[in-house]
Amino acid sequence: MKRLIFLFSFLLLNTLAFAQTRGLPDFTELVEKQGPAVVNISTTQTVRGSPHGRMSPFPFDEDDPAFDFFRRFMPPHSPGGNGAPREFQNKSLGSGFIIGADGYIMTNAHVVDGADEVTVRLTDKREFKAKIIGADKRTDVALLKIDATGLPAVKLADPAQLKVGEWVVAIGSPFGFDNSVTAGIVSAKGRSLPQENYVPFIQTDVAINPGNSGGPLFNMRGEVVGINSQIYSRSGGYQGVSFAIPIDMAMDIQQQLRNSGKVSRGRIGVVIQEVSKELAESLGLSKPMGAVVNAVEKGGPAEKAGLEPGDVILRLDGKAVESSADLPRMVAAIRPGARATLQVWRKGTNRDIAVTVGEMPDEKTATAKNPRGGPKTPEQAANRLGLVVSELSAEQKRELGIDLGLIIDDVRSSAAKADLRPGDVILAVISRGAATEIRSVDQFNKLLAGFGKGSNVTLLIRRGEMQTFVTIRSVNGD
Repeated sequence: MKRLIFLFSFLLLNTLAFAQTRGLPDFTELVEKQGPAVVNISTTQTVRGSPHGRMSPFPFDEDDPAFDFFRRFMPPHSPGGNGAPREFQNKSLGSGFIIGADGYIMTNAHVVDGADEVTVRLTDKREFKAKIIGADKRTDVALLKIDATGLPAVKLADPAQLKVGEWVVAIGSPFGFDNSVTAGIVSAKGRSLPQENYVPFIQTDVAINPGNSGGPLFNMRGEVVGINSQIYSRSGGYQGVSFAIPIDMAMDIQQQLRNSGKVSRGRIGVVIQEVSKELAESLGLSKPMGAVVNAVEKGGPAEKAGLEPGDVILRLDGKAVESSADLPRMVAAIRPGARATLQVWRKGTNRDIAVTVGEMPDEKTATAKNPRGGPKTPEQAANRLGLVVSELSAEQKRELGIDLGLIIDDVRSSAAKADLRPGDVILAVISRGAATEIRSVDQFNKLLAGFGKGSNVTLLIRRGEMQTFVTIRSVNGD
């Protein structure tokens, strides 16, 4: 019995000693040293509300008890009542961090977007009115300046040295709770998000909530590796997936904002898409990789350099383009006017193409034209792809600015699964890495006859003002 007690005591002491030396990390020193460099950011925006518009005339949500009180008891024609529109102050909260003792602060662009007034509060309770030096919506980075000196500033890390599985710490103001600390690990690196083409996000499982936006993400050495920017959530709150902007990219953006108040990005003037397994086979690639060019902008840098639809961009200045999501940020990082070398796959061979990078314009909304197909008649039958097609009229060619192609009048069977639609125009068939332009229904059907039953067919499609490759799996028999 004594031996069992001794053995148990021995194992317990060793377990405790192991836990102390190899257990969970201690964040206390990091927070004590770096916490003072993290700030609370509050913004005020003047909003004009109307009782007949989408916006309430009261500065409360409709589920707030105060909203019902004001709606019921304020005179309808009094200032702020249910009559005339009125102005009220819309306030929001976020986080930021000091990057220079002279008062420069970084945060997210969406934290200060539309703000009439920005207030920065330090951990010692001092408050300063901040000036927005510049903000870049594409990367969600903003640079602020307050009139102060001798401030505590963060240390910066190299995100390239960050490893998946490494511990990281966030400090910010979730729901307005200043200097709240949360911790987790790096879940992934280089994440691409929908509509976010210019940032290779750091994914973590650190708890990030509204108010954390713009705050720093630290490694265990107390160095900033990223700016907390987004969460993936169906509820609006934290659900275990958070994203941060790598600090090296953010620092490049802030330097441009500091120097000129705007960010200059490169562009080459191409429309691209991901290379699927089926598309890789059609183009003769050994595996899915790179970014396939759907369309080349007329008069743009790519067209001047000789790039063509159907080319697959595999490398940019020697760096591999693993997927289509990589290319926009790789090109954007090149200064306009610089020369770059593209390695492209064209008709079964690699070739290098030199291109002079242009400058990306401000964001604009494009308006697409929708081609109309001719009326479908009972005599029309679907071809092997399950498509009913017809030749373009002179008016349609003139409207679209093309002199070839077939318009899709109806979509049946397997073609529907490939996201083909009536009104799409078939420009070419891709086979063995080469594109054959389509000029007649007979020519198209003869090309299809050359594909074996169960094989895949890749088409170059014109939809509105955009071009894309579509692969139809498993061609039907005759």
